[in-house]
Amino acid sequence: ALIAERIAVIVPNVGRAYGAEAVLDFRPGYPVTANDSGRAAFAAQVAAEVAGEVDTETPPIMGGEDFSYMLNARPGAFIFLGNGDSARLHHPEYDFDDALIPVGCSYWVRLVETAMPAA
Repeated sequence: ALIAERIAVIVPNVGRAYGAEAVLDFRPGYPVTANDSGRAAFAAQVAAEVAGEVDTETPPIMGGEDFSYMLNARPGAFIFLGNGDSARLHHPEYDFDDALIPVGCSYWVRLVETAMPAA
């Protein structure tokens, strides 16, 4: 709460210092990131077509995610593309496996091809 209070004081003062008006639009927290069950099943089906067996059991996580706003507007699915036995994303030891880029690209292409077949 202290940080939010300080930011609310600093923002308008920085604006005034530059002869402008700065308005803070602070919205604490994010909505829950909740998958649509049908879209999640579709995403898992496509992933299995591309990569074989997929693990769809993911424990709940507490991280905030911008994608939750999109899922509030349209049904969809937030997915994880595996990266092997590496530190988790945003960890200083995280090492993205570049060899997985073709697999990820193939997944997204197949997802679009399946969702939007050619007329």
